[in-house]
Amino acid sequence: MASTIQARLDEESQKIMARLVKKTGWTPSQVVREGLRILAACHITGGKRTIIGQGKFSSSIGDLASNKGHLQGFGK
Repeated sequence: MASTIQARLDEESQKIMARLVKKTGWTPSQVVREGLRILAACHITGGKRTIIGQGKFSSSIGDLASNKGHLQGFGK
């Protein structure tokens, strides 16, 4: 489902948009859509980050390496 947005661009952003439109041959809408995809790929993760190898040891506690509750009093 398509939707429409409006955005106010400052002078620098307008120049960047014009250069991108000229360089890529895309419409301003295509430039914005691709920008959103790139930002999403950089900043939106698929879920909770985990530590590699976590839960692979004899304790069988899945969040032992990342749950601070399991570390209370450790090293005292």
